[in-house]
Amino acid sequence: MNQTPLLLAVAAVVLATGAEWIHMGRVRSVAALAFGPDKRASLVGQAAPVIRVLALGMLVWGVATLFLLPPVAHRSSVKDVEVKDRQHLLLVLDVSPSMRLRDAGAGGKESRMDRARAVLESVIARSAHDKLHTTVVAVYNGAKPVVEETRDLEIIHNIMGDLPMHYAFQSGQTRIFDGLEEAAKIASKWPAGSATLILISDGDSVPATGMPKMPPSIGGVLVAGVGDPLKGSFIDGRHSRQDGTTLRQIATRLGGEYHDGNAKLVPTAMLERLGTITMDGIARLPGQRELAIFLTTMGASLLAGLPLLLHFAGSRWNPGPLRFQNPRKSSLPFPDKSDQLAT
Repeated sequence: MNQTPLLLAVAAVVLATGAEWIHMGRVRSVAALAFGPDKRASLVGQAAPVIRVLALGMLVWGVATLFLLPPVAHRSSVKDVEVKDRQHLLLVLDVSPSMRLRDAGAGGKESRMDRARAVLESVIARSAHDKLHTTVVAVYNGAKPVVEETRDLEIIHNIMGDLPMHYAFQSGQTRIFDGLEEAAKIASKWPAGSATLILISDGDSVPATGMPKMPPSIGGVLVAGVGDPLKGSFIDGRHSRQDGTTLRQIATRLGGEYHDGNAKLVPTAMLERLGTITMDGIARLPGQRELAIFLTTMGASLLAGLPLLLHFAGSRWNPGPLRFQNPRKSSLPFPDKSDQLAT
């Protein structure tokens, strides 16, 4: 990861701290005029130097990170990759109605399909996009190819969105092995070891026999489960939950790995063990761009709003003429108008 933004932020914090130290010495010499007889600022005034230093550090790191991060290009404009150099991501996606149940994610509020999208997008975000070609096979009561060898990520986003693909099938039991068989047919024409097979399902109903044989092009297999593995939900008069045991058996029989994607995304080490997807050499952390945008906005907002905040709440002393409702209750020697009238 590029350390330049961090070094620039540290340098800005050091310089800003020195400047604030000098400024505090100047403020101390006129503290009685600025803050009254006690020479003490309010809590906002005391915290202002720290806020300025931190805000400047956030702003510098955010701007430098956004400046140095490579732009995200639309992959449809990239020139064609030779067949022998292509990397294939073959997704078998369970689109049965049980995948629309909302019991997935860390908080158990996401739908299983939303969680499947998060798992897939995290994998694609860490891969070498220029060579990656994605193929999606939808499976329910049968299997249907949705898209073959696309590099357009928007197509994948649309497929993994709230697209009710189960309406394209007849109602019935989920036949995961049909999807694996269709995936094997598609992958049979690819070079050996050039494809990674990812199966995302809740494992709601998987037969014990009939596992199709994968062609030599499948170099790695990942089975990701979604949905709550402990507490299920009712659908069509039956209890549905993630069957991690069955999905793990599928991964073992295919010579791959199983990952419970309900609460955690697929670790990078697991993707590297598959050996068929080249990880992005830039090693950009997931969410780094979004974090840089947030810190840039926060730092700029603090620096812009702090003067206004200091104007209204920087000092507890409010100089100006005192007003009294009853001069007799004051200890100050104000003349009594009634005595002047009596005289």
